[in-house]
Amino acid sequence: MANPLKQVFNKDRTFRPKRKFEPGTQRFELHKKAQASLNAGLDLKLAVQLPADEELNDWVAVHVVDFFNRINLIYGTISDYCTEKSCPVMSGGPKYEYRWQDEKYRKPTALSAPKYMNLLMDWIEVQINNEDLFPTNVGTPFPKNFLQVVKKILSRLFRVFVHVYIHHFDRIAQMGSEAHVNTCYKHFYYFVKEFNLIDNKELEPLKDMTSRMCH
Repeated sequence: MANPLKQVFNKDRTFRPKRKFEPGTQRFELHKKAQASLNAGLDLKLAVQLPADEELNDWVAVHVVDFFNRINLIYGTISDYCTEKSCPVMSGGPKYEYRWQDEKYRKPTALSAPKYMNLLMDWIEVQINNEDLFPTNVGTPFPKNFLQVVKKILSRLFRVFVHVYIHHFDRIAQMGSEAHVNTCYKHFYYFVKEFNLIDNKELEPLKDMTSRMCH
């Protein structure tokens, strides 16, 4: 495969259109700062730390959108192989099954992985495009429940990693994209640990892999 990363970032394969930050906004500057740390090859554990003089909620908001975009791309690359037939249940191996719940699905409902992923990405898109939750204007305060919503978004995004690693890693390896996916996972993991945004119970399915990769 000539350029596996090019495939991962192929716009046609994106599962959802990327959410962008408006140039000139504080969020855009923070996004650039976060990217610069990563591009400079800074240790990921250090790169996730809150920069001095920055607001926690702004820093978290920028990363949530960025992780949504990246995980979207990763799932997009394997989505042709994640079908109703291959993945009739949204799971992470035999021990972990994820059920969907929202306004429409009042009770946790068993769904196929592709259906779950579609609902998940739609749901996150609605959250991050909601100005009341993710305000883009400087000075507009974040709502009191912001971190609570973020925790739910990130816990659900983590499930995409679980499904991809456990059920579709052969495809990622075939494309030569393991290094990219692993770096994205490590970045995500260090970030959620730094700010205590996902319960350890949720992180359990990838515990062994994480201890090899991140410690």
